[in-house]
Amino acid sequence: MKILITGGAGFVGSHLADKLFNEGHEITVIDDLSTGRYSNVEHLEGEKNFRLIIDTVLNEKLMEELIRETDRVFHMASAVGVRLIMEHPVKTIETIFRGTDVVLGFCSRYRKRVLIPSTSEVYGKGASVPFREEDDLLTGSTDKHRWAYACAKTLDEFLALAHWKETRLPVVVVRLFNTVGPRQTGQYGMVVPNFIKSAIKNEPLTVHGDGTQSRCFGHVLDIVEGLTKAIESPECFGQVINFGNDEEVSIKGLAEKAIAMTGSTSEIRYIPYTEAYGEGFEDMQRRVPSLEKAQRLVGYKPTRTLDDIINDVAEQFHDELKAETAKA
Repeated sequence: MKILITGGAGFVGSHLADKLFNEGHEITVIDDLSTGRYSNVEHLEGEKNFRLIIDTVLNEKLMEELIRETDRVFHMASAVGVRLIMEHPVKTIETIFRGTDVVLGFCSRYRKRVLIPSTSEVYGKGASVPFREEDDLLTGSTDKHRWAYACAKTLDEFLALAHWKETRLPVVVVRLFNTVGPRQTGQYGMVVPNFIKSAIKNEPLTVHGDGTQSRCFGHVLDIVEGLTKAIESPECFGQVINFGNDEEVSIKGLAEKAIAMTGSTSEIRYIPYTEAYGEGFEDMQRRVPSLEKAQRLVGYKPTRTLDDIINDVAEQFHDELKAETAKA
């Protein structure tokens, strides 16, 4: 099949490109490299069934051409990371919603299967754990930029499901919970790569707040397995589905594990949220997915643990440090 991946040079998108390319599909990636990296797909460029286009999904003429000629669309392009959201709220909202509107519009016109990734952020300050797809959503005030990403992604979901309701567009919405693994950078506040990189360098690990807030981290290879199954399952059309891992860990516990598993001498440094993100930042205490629906619809079950994630990310950073040392 011909498959289009927007944001395919990004962290998740590039792993998705690898998987689908290795399965024998013809892959087109479009990415403006604003948060993606060329190095993530460099090994594929030049291959017969791979094409990389450096451009934006907001280029409507180009997107119409790409979508018309493809069989499946994975719309992975998005603003990512809490820090980017806090620093560039306008770009966050515009990039997310306008891009999704363009993709859904042409997928509807040409009747293409499309997967729209959303985020666990949409659950906001919900207190009912684990989070289920049918739960009410509770975000904060609009003067708290923290919630711009969640609200923009919620609007994406409404638009995708509206296309399903009106024209039965074969669309799947997936809510991703803290996806991590090799190729993820800490540039925009991602906690796992930041912790592991600091631990390897024996530098302090910075924890926001008191560290009792907890998260569940899913390995990117488990996630892309679920994504490819979902788009091929008609039972998933018009559905919202959680993908992630339900192994819960506190941020303090994560920092301690990163230090122990890398043999680091790093210390843990605690700073208030205001120092990290400015006044008015709000966070949620727990974020745990219910995976019952994903398992029922596509047999999804994560197979990689937090230890696997830390080992894989640490191996990547060790390799990068060796390469830097060799160049010096």
